[in-house]
Amino acid sequence: MAEIRVENLLKQFGSFTAVRDTSFTVQDGDFFCLLGPSGCGKTTTLRMVAGLELPSSGSIRLDGEDVTFKRARERDIAMVFQLFALYPHMNVRRNIAFPLVSVGTPKPEIRRRVEEAARMLRIEHLLDKPVSGLSGGDRQRVALGRALVRQPKAFMMDEPLGALDAEFRHIMCGELRAMHDRLKATTVYVTHDQLEAMSMANVIAVMNGGVVEQLGSPQDIYDRPASIFVAEFIGSPAMNLLRFEGAVEPNASELGLGGVPVAIPASREGRASGPLALGVRPEHVALVSEGGIRGKVVGTEYLGTTQIVTVGTAYGAVKARVSSAQTLSPDELVGLQLRSAKLSLFAGDTGKVIRSTLHEAPHAASRHRKTMNSPHAPGAAHV
Repeated sequence: MAEIRVENLLKQFGSFTAVRDTSFTVQDGDFFCLLGPSGCGKTTTLRMVAGLELPSSGSIRLDGEDVTFKRARERDIAMVFQLFALYPHMNVRRNIAFPLVSVGTPKPEIRRRVEEAARMLRIEHLLDKPVSGLSGGDRQRVALGRALVRQPKAFMMDEPLGALDAEFRHIMCGELRAMHDRLKATTVYVTHDQLEAMSMANVIAVMNGGVVEQLGSPQDIYDRPASIFVAEFIGSPAMNLLRFEGAVEPNASELGLGGVPVAIPASREGRASGPLALGVRPEHVALVSEGGIRGKVVGTEYLGTTQIVTVGTAYGAVKARVSSAQTLSPDELVGLQLRSAKLSLFAGDTGKVIRSTLHEAPHAASRHRKTMNSPHAPGAAHV
């Protein structure tokens, strides 16, 4: 397997720029996920790495070799597509063996590799069956098997679970990750589904508008979003954003929201003013009868042991994940207490993070990003 290094990648289709100024490194053995909404440039980026699209500018290195303008057949990469791309007139064995047959691999070696891949994917009993009669999950296993037998330097996967139903997707997520762990394979995986990305990847690149908004481990991206877009895209429910106008001095350690003091992250920059947004995850919001930021209950969503409670406040709707044993009534007046160690402060105009109280952790993906926190400083700001 191999390291993939992408630097300053640009892809234009006429006057439209699909990918711009994109740089990242996929370390040898990483399960690397390109995550983002439709049209963000993630599939175009994957296709450029695979050689199915040539970039307008920038560079791509595979295992140290410059492959920027080499075609797909000249790169030792295996691709798995969303729609399987199987040959309906061939049985499972012949579908899996096809890449080896096409390059003249000896028959005993083909047989060995096909049976090894089938065992790994638990489809030995299907080898002599036609692919037309297989379930969606089994067809995806066959498509994976065809990529596995090549023993490439890296695997490229373009939303391979998108055509499966929810139950199969959940099963295949576990199987894909287990397969990756066994093979120690370098894998680049494209998806718009944050649950797939968070459950399988050890490094995630969140893309938006053709650029990488944030690069890091799943926990880094969830706990320390680098922008409002990432805060709202990652998480179910998304991060709450309490929006307000005001000014926060560099040495401020708290601000007042509706007369309630709220500890804020330590400063990374200078004075912040204008539209601001204080971000907090629903599980870091507590409901209290007295004190806190006041609001009215506007809805509840029962989730078994927990419930999502939506509270209308002067700073927008806020969702809290609380115990389902806590009884609440519509229009009930409650207070919100925010966990001070789990807050982020964003600039409302640029959408970029200004401050974060969350402490750094030694995650594997920390090499991809800069430190985002610093010690608390004294002082206060009120808005």
